[in-house]
Amino acid sequence: MALSRVCWARSAVWGSAVTPGHFVTRRLQLGRSGLAWGAPRYLFPRQLLIRHFWTPKQQTDFLDIYHAFRKQSHPEIISYLEKVIPLISDAGLRWRLTDLCTKIQRGTHPAIHDILALRECFSNHPLGMNQLQALHVKALSRAMLLTSYLPPPLLRHRLKTHTTVIHQLDKALAKLGIGQLTTQEVKSACYLRGLNSTHIGEDRCRTWLGEWLQISCSLKEAELSLLLHNVVLLSTNYLGTRR
Repeated sequence: MALSRVCWARSAVWGSAVTPGHFVTRRLQLGRSGLAWGAPRYLFPRQLLIRHFWTPKQQTDFLDIYHAFRKQSHPEIISYLEKVIPLISDAGLRWRLTDLCTKIQRGTHPAIHDILALRECFSNHPLGMNQLQALHVKALSRAMLLTSYLPPPLLRHRLKTHTTVIHQLDKALAKLGIGQLTTQEVKSACYLRGLNSTHIGEDRCRTWLGEWLQISCSLKEAELSLLLHNVVLLSTNYLGTRR
């Protein structure tokens, strides 16, 4: 049982709980078919080679590219949060969400209590997982490096599934303890959860991951929309990563 928990927690680091899709599997099968595939694989390593075959420099460069792509959706997501503020019935929650959005736009890294204070907003209308607008869902998909070119119901279902898996893995990782992870495992865990950890020191990454786990392990299933948004809220301004 102990070994099982360790393996499950380490899958949280690498994202290995999700098996490759048919397209990825088929592409790798085709890659074995002959020399004709050799040149394209090395001319386009980011598109045609899995991460295991990237050089250290390629890993840094490609992870920067992917993060730049998902980061493009961050201002859009904050804008959607601002738009729904008038729809929140509780005046205190309206003020807290306004304050949080303002802090992030001004480059401030929010405190854990600033985020957890809003859990009620994200458990039902207007920011519950089932109440998010289609464009909001598309932006969140891009922030998770998931394609946004699907019907909104499918996007919503996939975001729910993806966030639920991360939540479960967070609980396992919290039981294992961050101190049990190697430097690379810590950085991979942070990157999976929205932080571009390629240029951040190990200690800072461990601190950020600890903040993430504290938030995640405090949330119930009905509040997972907040965990999904935490990919943006907790990562945007951490140690000057807003570049």
